[in-house]
Amino acid sequence: MAALVGAMAMGMSGCGGGNSSDSKPGSAASSSGAKASGGAGPSSTPQRPQMLLDTIEPEDGTTVGVAMPISVTFSKPVAASARADIEKHLKLTTSTPVTGAWHWFDSTRVDFRPKAYWPSGTKVTLDAQLTGVGDGNGRYGVHSYKHSFTVGPDDEVHVYADQHLMKVSRNGAVVKTFPIDAGSAKYPSWNGTMAVISKSREVLMDSCSVHIACSKSDPNYYHQNYPFAVELTTSGTYVHYSDGDPQPGHGSGSHGCVHLSMPNAQWFFGFAREGDPVTISGSTSPAAQPDNGYADYDVTNWSDWIAPSSSGLGQFTTAAS
Repeated sequence: MAALVGAMAMGMSGCGGGNSSDSKPGSAASSSGAKASGGAGPSSTPQRPQMLLDTIEPEDGTTVGVAMPISVTFSKPVAASARADIEKHLKLTTSTPVTGAWHWFDSTRVDFRPKAYWPSGTKVTLDAQLTGVGDGNGRYGVHSYKHSFTVGPDDEVHVYADQHLMKVSRNGAVVKTFPIDAGSAKYPSWNGTMAVISKSREVLMDSCSVHIACSKSDPNYYHQNYPFAVELTTSGTYVHYSDGDPQPGHGSGSHGCVHLSMPNAQWFFGFAREGDPVTISGSTSPAAQPDNGYADYDVTNWSDWIAPSSSGLGQFTTAAS
């Protein structure tokens, strides 16, 4: 996904990841983002300025977690007056009918999420029939875009920051319980639900990039690679192993990330997938902003998600495929 404005600019929480060795296309560590795949669609008015998409997430053909939104990013701003019409042309079909809504975080990003999590096994197709559709700012679509994906098992993670504990469940049954260290009192982890963005075998984390410390003489300074990193926010929050905290569970605290031991971090790295919900509670921080990665379910009041100022069409139920 394209890099989003993260609340880390306020110095609240985050480890500061980037430049990962094998980050998925579309993650904040990727320079290009996952480009939307356009279908064959002739331009009806090629002389007019074009309305194009930068990214559609999830990528076509992937299997994702139950909290994964469909996130569409436009290359140029879309006027508020045009958003309802654009939503009408973002055709969704699902193997199981799902009630949800589109929500505009700003003038370029619109996400769809179900009111509750996706049912496991749901097959989803987005057919963005945007040829000839206007953005209200003088640009018109010249492509159709089609992405299909499948929702995997109901894998959920709960991190209890004040108990230094993390529980991993599949389809409602706990499969692993790990000791963890979350953020310190000075650098607390975000509360709330964040869907996994990506995972990387190694991520360069830098304290200066998240406004924690830029001087090497500062005891909070760090600039090094950390292994088995699962990305939760674009502001730099990860679940990962830290050699500075090799046996977590004692509660000394991190700079906002969730620390696991090396074997536990390696196991979780293999288990996690894009879109799996990771819910953190017991921290002193507020919830992550919902556009800080895929924290869409941090809009906990459904009426706020479907408010006319944010959703052109409001709530609807998808058509069966």
